Amino acid sequence: MLVLRLERVPASLRGELTRWLLEASTGMFVGRVSAMVREQLWTLVCHSLKGGGAVMAHSTDNEQGFALRTWGTPSREVVDFEGLSLVRVPGSVPEK
Repeated sequence: MLVLRLERVPASLRGELTRWLLEASTGMFVGRVSAMVREQLWTLVCHSLKGGGAVMAHSTDNEQGFALRTWGTPSREVVDFEGLSLVRVPGSVPEK
């Protein structure tokens, strides 16, 4: 399973992603694609953001059962905490 969340991106990128994934709500795409297609879509997203942000979650074989990636300036950031991926809203918890 693949989930992509895009923020402040060109409409052309959203249109391109609808060829492969379902846009469940504005900027949120879901679908099931091969690992190769997933990597190619992520490369497309990273090269097409133009100041926006992206978060990708996909199934993988780890303790949580998924992996998270971010690119650009998303409103949330992924933090590794002893091997677990956690999400932090910038400004909500002071950084050490």
